[in-house]
Amino acid sequence: MDTHHASPSSPPADSPRAVETITLAGGCFWCLEAVFEQCVGVISCTSGYANGHISHPTYEQVCSGQTGHAEVVRLQFDPRRVSLRELLEVFFLIHDPTTLNRQGHDVGTQYRSGIYWHHESQRQVIESVVAELSVNLSAAGGGTPVTEQAPLRSWWPAEPEHQHYFARHPHQGYCAWVVAPKVHKFQAAMARLVRPGP
Repeated sequence: MDTHHASPSSPPADSPRAVETITLAGGCFWCLEAVFEQCVGVISCTSGYANGHISHPTYEQVCSGQTGHAEVVRLQFDPRRVSLRELLEVFFLIHDPTTLNRQGHDVGTQYRSGIYWHHESQRQVIESVVAELSVNLSAAGGGTPVTEQAPLRSWWPAEPEHQHYFARHPHQGYCAWVVAPKVHKFQAAMARLVRPGP
């Protein structure tokens, strides 16, 4: 299978997955990457572009909002150490799933909230978590989730300069004012899932 594309399927019943993959969109990919790189059980975190309608998109093309792609992170994780449900709890903690095509000052379809599953069994978990979120938000008067839920149709890695961006540029303005607060929120609210330091 082309590593840039995905055809969702169910895993064979007799072969549990040692490594799972999920693709998440929740605003600028620098934010999601910075948090999930610190999460227990996450083996790799790659920034990229998903579910658009052109091949090999560039950052500039995606930022135009004309390609249909979402800025995403592709997570490979060990389900024995962190569950998909836990990763989705982190995901919903660090972005606003009730704002359509925007996160803060980042506006456009490329900044939409989205969860893109890699095999059908993930869909049930996603739907359950989003349904619970909807009930909780409604009870708190917090709006309605607009998170897109869909199979991953296409995936393209972002350019090298966008990988591990926060780790390499922690004092850059956007990182200091937008990314760092999300990292701190994760560390404070979900300490049990924070990867131990060296």
